[in-house]
Amino acid sequence: MAEGFGLTIKVVNVKPSFKDDRGVIINILEEPINSAVLITCEKGAIRANHYHKEDSHWSYMIIGKMEYYEKKQGKLEKAIVKAGQMVYSAPGVPHAMKFLEPSIFLALTTRKRLGGKYDEDTIKSKII
Repeated sequence: MAEGFGLTIKVVNVKPSFKDDRGVIINILEEPINSAVLITCEKGAIRANHYHKEDSHWSYMIIGKMEYYEKKQGKLEKAIVKAGQMVYSAPGVPHAMKFLEPSIFLALTTRKRLGGKYDEDTIKSKII
């Protein structure tokens, strides 16, 4: 569950599925996706500040830490997302991210993002 003042943002701890002497297998997501985007962020960077008309996505933090914000029914909620955790952004829900340290995350999306599709689906909405 969310750390901070937001109580409805669900932060998921992603745990290893299998481990042996060769290494570890982690099943990050078992939902259908159409795009996987690797995003790097500097400390203090703010990303998103928008919502999507139809797309939804899971943000899996590989390295680093961020404050994840959502605005629901006029109320701003916040959660801390750390390496090895994931948060879901639903369609129509304004969201933003502030990176507390240099970070790398994987955005796993339900819609394709190339060919202008991302811009067509994204509505800017300043949250933070």
